[in-house]
Amino acid sequence: MTTSHPTDAPVNRPDITIFHNNRCSNSRGALALLRDNGIEPNIVDYLATPLTAPELAELVAHLGVPLQDLLRTKEAAYQELGLDQAGVSDAQRLAAVAAHPVLLNRPIVVTPKGAALCRPPEKVLALI
Repeated sequence: MTTSHPTDAPVNRPDITIFHNNRCSNSRGALALLRDNGIEPNIVDYLATPLTAPELAELVAHLGVPLQDLLRTKEAAYQELGLDQAGVSDAQRLAAVAAHPVLLNRPIVVTPKGAALCRPPEKVLALI
């Protein structure tokens, strides 16, 4: 006789947020790892609901990395907006990302243990 065990549904964790793009395999991978570990995070589709420049500044400060490390420098908008030029300030870059959220790298995961750009997705495991 075999006994089947229903899979435990992930627990809603509003204290864990993933800045997510469903078209990104790394982002999907990080979300899957959270769910595999029983966590249903707060999912922010940052392309549909872009962060403001102040929200981005707060996120960057929480991550503790230079803003430049979070930018998608290969996006056409990065060059078109002149963000690759010397002398561009972080304030200008934050304003550009707020206006063009595709410039933000993903996924970014924030938990009570910290925050990180989860590339590769397995980096999320250190945050849970």
